[in-house]
Amino acid sequence: MARRKHTSLPPWSDYFVAAVDCLKARGGSATIEELEEDVAEKLHLSEKARNIPHGDGRRTQFQYDLAWVRTYLKWGGAIENSERGVWHLTATGRAMSNEELRTLWNRIVAEQRKRRKLQANKEPARKGDEKRLDEEEAPEISWKERLLDILVAMDSRAFERICQRLLRESGFIRVEITGRSGDGGIDGVGVLRVNLLSFHVLFQCKKWKGSVGAPIVRDFRGAMIGRADKGLIITTGNFTADARREATRDGAPPIDLVDGDTLCDLLKTAKIGLRIALIEQITIDKAAFAEFAAE
Repeated sequence: MARRKHTSLPPWSDYFVAAVDCLKARGGSATIEELEEDVAEKLHLSEKARNIPHGDGRRTQFQYDLAWVRTYLKWGGAIENSERGVWHLTATGRAMSNEELRTLWNRIVAEQRKRRKLQANKEPARKGDEKRLDEEEAPEISWKERLLDILVAMDSRAFERICQRLLRESGFIRVEITGRSGDGGIDGVGVLRVNLLSFHVLFQCKKWKGSVGAPIVRDFRGAMIGRADKGLIITTGNFTADARREATRDGAPPIDLVDGDTLCDLLKTAKIGLRIALIEQITIDKAAFAEFAAE
């Protein structure tokens, strides 16, 4: 895995220590968004450094780097993740020193090279190596990258219909796509029912490749004031730290933000355009058979 050189971004070893320290500070677990905010603050990254684009610009280099760091920490047994995208420290991760974390990447790369050499020489690999070899070429976001490629390539109206379906699957009713020009970026409206309460929500769904800044959030809020209880912005891109702060600014109507990573998770949960294969695992209960012998 090659990493582009950016002098404004820290060396990889700093990411590993910072990620584990931030998890410890949050009680041992955190979402991807929380990790990104905490690691950027701990490493004193500027807004400009955080928003350096990676590849086609849909994801920042910082987000891409941190995704790889999470993957290597997982391979090293230091952290694990749940199906809901929450990452948590393991006992191994808690016990690792800063020096062990700083050299974790080099150790795993050395092990991968050794396995490749064994495979090339057609020597028997250890149990579990085959799976690791399949996984090692991509971080945990690989399927999300492929999904986002499809979403970005779609017609804008088709993407709006996907967001409409997603909102309905998430508990919204009376979801309508408006998309009138000159309407401050408002693409639709819906009603969210939460127990006995109903919230009128205006939403915007756009296919951005790069970062969505605070001006987009401010313009959307200006268009929704007096017309809804809440606002929602859905994008295939990512939000800058300033945009996230603007969305939750004190004294202003709150706006919820769904970036490309979260959008993929929501589509997965709703099983929209995604098939999830579950592997059946059968365990023999010997004690149950012993009960028959005792009779």
